[in-house]
This record gives sequence, structure tokens and C-alpha cells, in this order.
Amino acid sequence: MDRTENFFADFTKDPAKGKLRDVINHECGRSTELIAEEVGINGFISTINTACSSSVNSIIFGTRLIQQGLLDVVIAGGTDALTKFTINGFNSLMILDKEPCRPFDASRNGLNLGEGAGFLVLVSESVARQEKLNMDCHVSGFANTNDAYHQTASSPEGRGSFAAMQQSLQMSGLKTENIDYINLHGTGTVNNDQSEGTAISRLFVDKLPRLSSTKSFTGHTLGACGGIEAVFSVMAIQQGCVFPNLRFQQAMPELNAIIPQTSYEDGLTIKNVMSNSFGFGGNCSSIIFSKPQG
Repeated sequence: MDRTENFFADFTKDPAKGKLRDVINHECGRSTELIAEEVGINGFISTINTACSSSVNSIIFGTRLIQQGLLDVVIAGGTDALTKFTINGFNSLMILDKEPCRPFDASRNGLNLGEGAGFLVLVSESVARQEKLNMDCHVSGFANTNDAYHQTASSPEGRGSFAAMQQSLQMSGLKTENIDYINLHGTGTVNNDQSEGTAISRLFVDKLPRLSSTKSFTGHTLGACGGIEAVFSVMAIQQGCVFPNLRFQQAMPELNAIIPQTSYEDGLTIKNVMSNSFGFGGNCSSIIFSKPQG
């Protein structure tokens, strides 16, 4: 889309101007195909578009393909580019903050848009053994739900996010007290943080793990956020660290128990990380990464 905008800026001035290759790469699956071409992947190729849960859903899909014996190796994640169209769209919803975003803070006033990409390499257990790979972690649980509440807002009580977290825990066989860190969806909007926080309080009650929104660093990268935050989650396990929730100063009055991590902390034992990605249309996904045992 960013390339298409560049094309039409030149084309509208002169119909003989503009690079046509920018237009033919417009459709949403093209970035997947370009990456596959670049790294020489000729097998199964697919693109998932479920708004801000897109790339975590691709990781879930890849995990399922491996679990069912259909594939042995999957590169899964997401990418998204910043465009004028996107900025204007979010501005029309009046949820952009002109200042750096403050996820889960009482004074939060909206999100910051970002752009980027994040991918994981998923392999089957047989490939890991054959290649003698030292695995950073494994996907122990996941869930995708939908609260069917609103086109662009989450239900105030966090129905979809609660169900996604609860079901991912059930699949993993873990209990709430086994989760060492939650990488929050945490966009910084009034609605999202209240909804996600309500769901977390309901599920974890008064025994909250460390939690933070890394969107305070990256901005909201939309379709790429689940992939990028999956990388943060793996790094937390790999390096025994938790990332800070920048600019947090005061808890939300209605959820005063939700106090995100405010400083970088390392030297920790991080065994299980939950990462949340909640998209427009109520599409809610949670995934749990766990440290290999033994």
C-alpha cells in the first residue's frame, strides 16, 4: 500500500509517470510471496489477514501444520508498512496519540503507529533431533477467539481476550501461576487497555505475573505486531529478561492492580511467556511460549 501511494502521487501529475511494479505488488499477500522468493521457499505459501492478530495467527497456523505432520519447517510471522491511508484511517477513529503512547496508564490517550516485521522459524521435533538443534522454546498453547462485539472496539469486559488466554492455558496444561511474563497487546487506547486489563484481572485474579506492552517501544505495527512480540517473548525466555512498559506512571483507577513492568530486568528465570494480540472485528489470539524441559 505504501508503494501504491508513491505510484499515484506521480501518476496523477503525469499519466506517463509512476513505477508499475509498485502497483502490481499492492495486494496483501504479496509481501509473503516476495519473502518466499527471496529465501527460496517453493512449498506451501499462505497469508493470513485478521487485522492486528494476523501474524500471531500465522504462527498458530504454522504450529498446527507441523503438529498434523503436513510440514516439518515453517517460517511464520508478519510484516506491515506505515502508510498515509493507515494514518488517516486511525485518525478518523480518533485513537491516535500525538505524544508517545502510554499503555495501561491512567492518562493514556491513544496509540502510536509503527511499521516493521517479525518472524519465527518453527520446526518439528524430528527435524530438531536430526539437525541437533538447541531449541529456544516451544509453542505450548494457543487460542483464537472472537467476541463479536464491534468492528473496531473490544468488549468492555474483555470476553474475547479472556477466552483466548483461558483456552491457551488449557491447551498448554499450565496454570496461571506458571506464567512468568505476559507481553500485552497494550495499544494505549482507552478501550483496548481497559478490556485487556479486565480480562487479565478476571483470569489471574490477584496473582499477576510480570507484564508489559512493548508497543511503548515499537508503536502499534498492526499486522506485524504479533510476530514482533513473539520475538520479544522468545527473547524473554532466551535471555531471562522482561522489557519495560515505557512512560507508565499511574494505574487505571478501575484496574489499580494492573501495574506493568517499568524497568528492564534480567537475570530472571522465565519459563513460560504469554503473548496477546487482539485485532479489529474482535479477533483475539493468545499464544504461550515455553522453555524446553531438561
